[in-house]
Amino acid sequence: MVNVQLTITGHVQGVGFRWGTLKLAQELGITGFVRNQADGTVYVEAQGSDKVVAAFIRRLAAGPTPYAIVDRIRQTAAPLADYDDRFTVRP
Repeated sequence: MVNVQLTITGHVQGVGFRWGTLKLAQELGITGFVRNQADGTVYVEAQGSDKVVAAFIRRLAAGPTPYAIVDRIRQTAAPLADYDDRFTVRP
């Protein structure tokens, strides 16, 4: 199991990015959360197996919705956390 913190830049707010991320996380069995940041980025914490988290990040990079344009994903390792076995959208 790994836990990563992602900061995603690009055209990622106002395009359904958080909801697309939620759907993708649920599809892959990822736990964690996603939220918009005041600076226009999107922040994600994602936890799961190495391979599944890597696939999640690849699919986020392609944009989880047709209108999203991802310029960059900054990734940081984080300690494992208890997300109550779910992935959520936070305000």
